[in-house]
Amino acid sequence: MIATPVGTDSQLVIAPMLIVLAAATATLLLGRYPRARAAVSLAGGIAYAAAVAAIDWYIVLAPDAPGIATYQVGGWPAPFGITLVADGLSAFMLTMVAILGVASLVFSTRHLPGGEERSYYFPLFHFLALGVTGAFLTGDLFNLFVWFEVMLMASYVFVAYSGGPEHTRAAFWYVTLNLVGSAVFLLGVGGIYATTGTLNMADLAQRLAEPAAYGLEPAPVVGLFALLLSVFALKAGLVPFQFWIPSAYRAAPPQVTALLAGATKKVGIYAIIRLTFTVFAGAAVGVDLSLPGVTIAGDSPLPFIGAALFIMATASILVGGIGAVGRDSLEGVFAYSSIGQVGFIAMPVAIATTATAPGLRKLAIVAALVYALNHTLAKGLLFLSVGTVRSATGTSRFADLGGLAMRSPPLAISVFVASLALVGIPPLSGFFGKFLVFDAAARARAGPVLVVLLVGSLLTIAYTTRAWNRSFWGAQTDAVETASIDPVQVAVLAVLAATIVAVGVGFEPVYEFAEIAADAAIDTEGYVDAVAPQEASDLIDSSANGGNH
Repeated sequence: MIATPVGTDSQLVIAPMLIVLAAATATLLLGRYPRARAAVSLAGGIAYAAAVAAIDWYIVLAPDAPGIATYQVGGWPAPFGITLVADGLSAFMLTMVAILGVASLVFSTRHLPGGEERSYYFPLFHFLALGVTGAFLTGDLFNLFVWFEVMLMASYVFVAYSGGPEHTRAAFWYVTLNLVGSAVFLLGVGGIYATTGTLNMADLAQRLAEPAAYGLEPAPVVGLFALLLSVFALKAGLVPFQFWIPSAYRAAPPQVTALLAGATKKVGIYAIIRLTFTVFAGAAVGVDLSLPGVTIAGDSPLPFIGAALFIMATASILVGGIGAVGRDSLEGVFAYSSIGQVGFIAMPVAIATTATAPGLRKLAIVAALVYALNHTLAKGLLFLSVGTVRSATGTSRFADLGGLAMRSPPLAISVFVASLALVGIPPLSGFFGKFLVFDAAARARAGPVLVVLLVGSLLTIAYTTRAWNRSFWGAQTDAVETASIDPVQVAVLAVLAATIVAVGVGFEPVYEFAEIAADAAIDTEGYVDAVAPQEASDLIDSSANGGNH
């Protein structure tokens, strides 16, 4: 990979952030004009998707694409200025946000719960997207913290959106847990800066790879990364940091919950992948741990990180699956399912940390990314379907539902496709995600991991079957018979269902994109070369010779 000079590709890096910020500002100013606000919001979402598509093609996928592009805010070179970086990994993540964001915005133009609070729904939606986008593009740890906070501040309001006692209680716990997480995040970032003298990811990777040249001791830095890992696990909803998910997902509007589950959760997963493989993989810290069926030993901190991820992923798969089986409503099942499904994403990341063969490491990261894509599409569809059912019937409880398949076959088919994708039935996107996760575990010869994955898959079959039978099968209830189902909302679900099928049928380009993203994650040298962090002495010399600063 080569660095892209300031120019068209460089400007593309910041384009999604500028577009979503402009959309947030415009919708805030149009508070008294609901139709114009909704139209501008949707136009902003489409423009955002177009900007992400441009990044995908011109920076990552085109035959002559550079593979990575950087934008130095204000023209200040790294590591002294704010660096934005677009590569295969960030582009892959942004694509998921763009797809689900547009779907959620179209859905939102048809149904917005609440009264006066509607005026700030769209600005908050775009500020949430801004935080997610900034987190995927930032090139330094402090700004990763900043964009996390932007994302969280918008989500705080959404969890308390309806203002009832249940929503207020859910918001209280959500805010409390995330404030603690933010404090730990800031503590870890401050410790890393005090230890290394930098927060730029490329500069940090360079210093950890050559600690003697910079007078560093890598062990404390890796210990501080353990603090950050706990924060990222909290954002992703991995056990034991999953307590906020069921109540928060029930409290937020379904179209926002779709984005929370389908996109913002991926920020935690992205941060784990980016920092683990791009930044900390080159640090030399001896680890010797023993787990059943898995070798945790070597001169890299990756096995230490992997041991924690194995435990959290296993617990998430089991806790989420068992919890989903016993829920009494659609959003309850899907909320606990999100806990279990994120475990399926974290498990191959854990395998990648312990893999000694580069091919297996790459395969495991590809598996995590493909599974994350399927989770975004399927879980986004399922939470949007909750909104459709609730707006039509006034409830999502199994006791009040039944016969939805006869009342709206397109709705039922869309939910059925998403459920099959979670199970992993071919030729849907979920089949390839689950196959790759099992393949990575088999190649790693991790027998206990295969058992956990199998049990998790059986639990997925159990709770998706139960949710389908209780809601869409059987005799129609009074609420279903009198339901008025919005055709536009159903059309959004149908498009997402068609996307799930299309990703599975045309999987080859998706796999190639995921391979490029995995290569970007493990190509530390390419990342450092693209960002090109400078020494302070170089900047002083440049300034003395008539440079910009």
